[in-house]
This record gives sequence, C-alpha cells and structure tokens, in this order.
Amino acid sequence: MLGNELTWTDERVERLKAHFQAGLTCRQIADDIGVSRNAVIGKLSRLNLTRKKTGRARQARQDVAKERRPKAGPRQQYLMLRILYAEPAPLADDEPIHSEHCCSLFELSEARCRWPISTPGAADFCFCGNPPVEGLPYCAGHSRMAYRPGSRARVIRG
Repeated sequence: MLGNELTWTDERVERLKAHFQAGLTCRQIADDIGVSRNAVIGKLSRLNLTRKKTGRARQARQDVAKERRPKAGPRQQYLMLRILYAEPAPLADDEPIHSEHCCSLFELSEARCRWPISTPGAADFCFCGNPPVEGLPYCAGHSRMAYRPGSRARVIRG
C-alpha cells in the first residue's frame, strides 16, 4: 500500500485527534480514516496522545484476561498417563497387539488408533486403526508402548 492515500495529512491528523478525544477505539478510528489500526496506534504515540487508565478499565481487562486464560491443571502428559493407567492392567507387557482395523492415512481419524505399522513408504504401511483409549491417540496396547512411566533408568550414587 504505497502512495499519498496512506500519508498523515493535516486533515487526517485532525480527524484522528477528534476521534481520539471522542473516545473511539483505535480500530474504529482506523476504519474511519482508512488506515491500519497499528498506524493509528503509532501516530497516537508520536503525538503523545494517551488515555488515562482508570481502575475500572484495568479491572475489566483483567476480568477478560481471566475468562480467556485456561484453568490451571495438570499437564497434558499427566492426564494422558492417568487415563491410560486407569484402564485395567494387561496380563503381560509382551502381549501381542492385534490391529484388526488397519487404515490408511486418508482413513485416519480421532476414532482410530494412530500407531504406524511398518515403514512409511512401504507397500504394507498403514495405521493400527483400533478404537483408541478415550483422550489418547492410541489404542490400549499401543498406549502401553508409547507411555511407559519410569522407563528411564535412574542411577543412584552413594
């Protein structure tokens, strides 16, 4: 966007000041003048025009921020492990996993286990496709393989 249409003429500056004094938002001023919101913010800054912050406005912004902020809680990995290990324990970790519902990448969805089988690019490559554990991307068997708590060996030095 080049040209005289985006320069700050005396007329545009006066309109900016008038709208600012009237209490319009930077977005409303920008739409009326025909410039970007950032251009309005920059010009207001260069003109040293600021609005006095009231306690009520600050509280309103804090309330909005609290509404947007997700509630504090356990990390996603902790939730996944909790869901996984809430399932009944398998008879053995070495129990074979039967992928009876194999699917291609195009058939893959949240309702199917996303564990890859074989090597990508190979003729027999597919995904498990079994129903996943709720809240996890894999079926119970593949989740046991993917999420193993305490799998890292700890060395205790005396």
